[in-house]
Amino acid sequence: MKLDLSRAGLLRLAVAVISVAMAAYHIDVIWRGAPEAILFRGMHLAFVVTLVFLLYRRTEAKTDGPTSDEMKAIDERLPSLADWALLALGLTSIFYLFVNYDYVVNRIYYVDDLTNVDMALAVALTLIVLEATRRVIGWALPLTAIVFLAYGLLVARMEPMRMLDQLYMTTEGIFGIPLSVSASYVLIFVLFGSFMERTGTGQLFMDFAMSLTGSSAGGPGKVSVMSSSLFGTISGSAVANVMVDGPISIPLMKRSGFTPAFAAGVESVASTGGQIMPPIMGAAAFVMAEFLGVSYGQVVLWAILPALLYYVACFAAVHFEAKRLGLMGLPRSELPRLGAVMRERGHLFIPVLGILAVMYSGYSAPLAALTGTVLCFPVAALRKSTRQYVNWRNLLDAFMDGARNALGVAAACACAGIVIGVVTLSGAGIVFTQFVVGLAQDTLLIALVLTMIAGIVLGMGMPTTPAYIIMTSLLVPAIIKLGVIPPAAHMFAFYFAILSAITPPVALAVFAAAGLAKADLWSSGWAAVRIGATGFLIPFVFVYEPALLMIGSWIDILHVTVTATAGCTLLAAGLHGYLVGPASLWQRVALVIAAFLLVKPGIWTDIAGAALAAAIVAIQLQEKRRVSSAAPAES
Repeated sequence: MKLDLSRAGLLRLAVAVISVAMAAYHIDVIWRGAPEAILFRGMHLAFVVTLVFLLYRRTEAKTDGPTSDEMKAIDERLPSLADWALLALGLTSIFYLFVNYDYVVNRIYYVDDLTNVDMALAVALTLIVLEATRRVIGWALPLTAIVFLAYGLLVARMEPMRMLDQLYMTTEGIFGIPLSVSASYVLIFVLFGSFMERTGTGQLFMDFAMSLTGSSAGGPGKVSVMSSSLFGTISGSAVANVMVDGPISIPLMKRSGFTPAFAAGVESVASTGGQIMPPIMGAAAFVMAEFLGVSYGQVVLWAILPALLYYVACFAAVHFEAKRLGLMGLPRSELPRLGAVMRERGHLFIPVLGILAVMYSGYSAPLAALTGTVLCFPVAALRKSTRQYVNWRNLLDAFMDGARNALGVAAACACAGIVIGVVTLSGAGIVFTQFVVGLAQDTLLIALVLTMIAGIVLGMGMPTTPAYIIMTSLLVPAIIKLGVIPPAAHMFAFYFAILSAITPPVALAVFAAAGLAKADLWSSGWAAVRIGATGFLIPFVFVYEPALLMIGSWIDILHVTVTATAGCTLLAAGLHGYLVGPASLWQRVALVIAAFLLVKPGIWTDIAGAALAAAIVAIQLQEKRRVSSAAPAES
C-alpha cells in the first residue's frame, strides 16, 4: 500500500500512531503496574489533549468520536495554527510537571507559594482542559466548571494561588480521582468494546436476541431490548448503543406494527440501560468503586437486581403494547436459529466469559478487561465464519477506535476534576448539603426528589460520568446525612445521571433513535418515559429497601426481588393498557396503584397490592371468557 505523504495523509498517520501508542501505554501499565499518580494521569491527559486538538476543530462539539468518513475527509479540516498552539501549550503544561517532578512532590501544598511559571501553566492547563472538553462534548460541562471557578473566586473568596495549586499541582483537581478512573479503567474497557465490535460480536448479539424472542408478540421490540442490553455491556454509551442496534431493530419494529415513536422509545430505553447492566457497566461505575473504596465486583453485585428489573419492565412494556395492538412476531422462517447462531458465532462470547473469570478470581478489573481484549482476535480466528475479521488492518482500526472513543469520557473526567477541586477547597459541598437538608426539612423523600431532578438536569447536557461526579460532590452527602446508606445513595445518583438520556427536553438517546425512526422527538421522548417509567421508580425502592442491592439477608433479598418484579410488571401493564386482557381506564389506574403498593417495602402493602392485582386479573379473565363465549353465538 502506497504511503500518502500529503498533509492529510501525514496527519492520519500521526493520529494512528498516537492512538496505538496510547492504547499500548495503558496496556503496559496494566501489565507492569502504574507509575506515580501525577505521571500516570498526566501521560493519559497528554494523549487525550493531543488527539482532541488533532481531531476536533474549534467549531465542533460532539458526543461521539470522528467517524471513518470524517477521517477520510480530514484533509478538508486540517488543524489550524491555533490548534497547534493550543496543543503545544497543553503539552508544555503537562510535561513541566514531569520535568520538575521532584519539586512538585516535595513542596508543601497550600503552604509554599507557586512561582510565576507555575501559575501561568496552571491557568493554561485549566483553559486547555475546558476547551478540549467543549470540543468533544459541548458547552454544558465546561460552563458548569466555569460557574464553580467563579463561585470559588467571587463567592467563597478563595485565594487564586491556592485554587491554582489545588487544580494543577495536586491530585485533588485536574489530576484527581475522575482522571485516575479514566486512565485506569475506562480506556481499557473502551478498547475491549472496540475489539469486540471489530470481531463481529455486535452481529452475534443481534442474531442471538432474534433467535430467542423474534417470533413472540412484539418480537422485534424484544430483540431490541435483549440485543441492546448485551451490546451495552461492552459499550457504556446510550447513543452508541442506539446507533449500533437501531438501524436494524427500529425498521423491524416499524414493520411489525409499532409506531415510529414507540420504536424509537424502546430502542432508546433499552440502549440507555446498557450503562447499568453488568458485567461491564458504564464508566461512572468505576468512579463509584473508587469513591466508595470498594472493588468493581462489589459495584456489579449491587447493580445486578436493579438492572434486571429495569430490563424486565422494558421487556414487559413491549409485550403488553404488542398484545394491546394485536401485533405478532416475525415469521420463524425469517429468523436465525439459536443452534446455528451459537455454532457460527457463539465462540465470540468467550472474551466476555474470560473477563468474568479473571475478575471473579480476585484479579483487578483492568487486568480482566485486558484479558478479554487479548482474547478477541484469537477467538475470532477459531471459526471460519468470523475469521475474515482477523487481519492487521482490522486490528489497527480496533486500537484507533478504542483510543478515540475514550476521548469524550477522559476529557469530561479532567474537566470534572476542576469542579471537584473547587468544591473540596471552598467547602461548597458542605454548604450545598446544608442547603438541601434545610430545603427538604429532614424529609428524605423531598431530598431524593431534589437529587433526582438535579441528576436529570445535569445529565441533559453532559455524559453520565461527570454528571454523577458532580452529584456525588454536592447531593449524595445530603441524602447520606438523612440516613441513606452510602451504596444506595451513590447508586441513586448513578441511575438518574443515566436516565437523563431518555428524559425530555434534552434526551440524547431519544434524539438518536427518533432520527433513525423518522419520528417526532416529543412523541418519542414521552414514549421513552412511559416505557422506562420503572427505571425512575427502582432507585427509590433500593434507597428504602437496600435488599434490592443484595445488602441484607437472603430472605429479605428474595422477598424484595419478587415483589419489585411483580410491581414493575404491573406498572408496565397499567401504563400500556394490557395485562391478561385489554385494561379499561379504571383498571389501568388500579394496576398502577397495585404496582406502587408492591414496590413499597412492607408486608401489608405487598398483600394489598397483590390482592388488587389478583382482582384485576380475575376481572379481565372473566371478560375474556365472556367475549370468547359470545363470539360463537354471534356467528
